[in-house]
Amino acid sequence: MHPIDISATIVVEDLDKARAFYTTHLDGRLIFDCGWYIGFQFGQDGPTLHFMLPQSPDHQLYQGGLTYNLKLENAAKVEEAHREAVEAGLPLLMPLEDHPWGDRGFCTLDPYGVALYVYVDIEPSEEFKQFYL
Repeated sequence: MHPIDISATIVVEDLDKARAFYTTHLDGRLIFDCGWYIGFQFGQDGPTLHFMLPQSPDHQLYQGGLTYNLKLENAAKVEEAHREAVEAGLPLLMPLEDHPWGDRGFCTLDPYGVALYVYVDIEPSEEFKQFYL
């Protein structure tokens, strides 16, 4: 199997939270909405993210433990995203800082508890350079 794209669908009880959060805070563009399933695209031809209401008794609701890594163009964009998150009162799991593994970033949460790690690449420390393949 050789996928040409991979996207996630998160099963939740309330799609309105996703509509509000992802359009307001990540400039997501709603590309599909049939009432029980919605999809967002980020940027002109960028990645997509989807949410859906359970469609059967066997469909499990999202329970947490997921992190999305959102790589931005440059450090200025990360600074701006951090400022906007703070101004919007979004929870911060990790402050904006340089990390020895080779990025500058911060982490916040969406309304469902999905962690959003927002970052830009920087030079890793000598300790971490050995781990890059």
